[in-house]
Amino acid sequence: MELSPVAVNTKRIDTVKKRNRNGLTPLEHEREKWGYLFLSPWLLGFLLFTLLPILATLVFSMTDYSPVNAEATTFVGFSNFATMLTDDKMWISLWVTIRYAVLAIPVSFIFGLVLALLVNSKHLVGKDVFRTLFYMPSMIPVVAGALVWAGVMNTQTGWINVTLKTVGITGPDWLGEVEWIYPALVLIGLWGLGNLMLTLLAGMQGVPNELYEAAVIDGASGWRQFRHITLPMISPVVFYNMTLMLIGAFKYFDLAYVLKNGTGGPSDATLFYNLNLYKNAFTYNLMGYASALAWVLFLIILILTILLFVTSGRWVYYAAEVRK
Repeated sequence: MELSPVAVNTKRIDTVKKRNRNGLTPLEHEREKWGYLFLSPWLLGFLLFTLLPILATLVFSMTDYSPVNAEATTFVGFSNFATMLTDDKMWISLWVTIRYAVLAIPVSFIFGLVLALLVNSKHLVGKDVFRTLFYMPSMIPVVAGALVWAGVMNTQTGWINVTLKTVGITGPDWLGEVEWIYPALVLIGLWGLGNLMLTLLAGMQGVPNELYEAAVIDGASGWRQFRHITLPMISPVVFYNMTLMLIGAFKYFDLAYVLKNGTGGPSDATLFYNLNLYKNAFTYNLMGYASALAWVLFLIILILTILLFVTSGRWVYYAAEVRK
């Protein structure tokens, strides 16, 4: 039996009246409850294993807490942060991290971009094989990769120096000289750029072919196509990777720790900020001071990330965005 227009309108009015304070109907409210139920494992994990430890470090940063003498913990306010201003190791570690970031980020990005362009080429035979080979090293655990590269860069038996010796060149002490330790770390980092290559490749494959066809008709060279089509169209992917690389550079720790056994050598050249934080927390048992170091690192990364987001409006292009 078909309802009259009056009955239909009456039914709609009744439905609206049944909405709760949030403007949801009973069915929508039921769906919302089930949504929170399915999200609850993640929310619980976030609260217990992420948010709570973060808040705990904020509390610890205001104390002289030490795991070996926890009962003697006292509140010291901002004393830990003031100590950092006169801590030479903190400034050295911050400078080491900045030097590495300035060198590693552009070199790694350019190398990853070249790899993506290579495996995206229409003229490359066996592209799928090369994509797999270039991506595979990123799946190897950092510790295992570090041990392999320690042998590769060995002064006497490493195949890099052995190869250089065959052409009459004496290879450097890659991991033992201050001048060569940063190029060595960057070189090792290039080995694991599979994720960077893959995301850039995905961005390139999302560029409409019509743009390239129109550029060819207009007589644009390969460089002009890359400069005016490829780069603008993949700029969101570039922005995403630059953000991750910036954060990763300031969190750099594991590779340098394994290669130099956590000593920070040679001459503190690998005493990265995170390594200094780790040594204060677990070697010197200065957990309160280490927590203060962690919060300063968080603020540094936060400020740099915000600056990256602020400047992104000038060089990141979104196809669906309407610019004013």
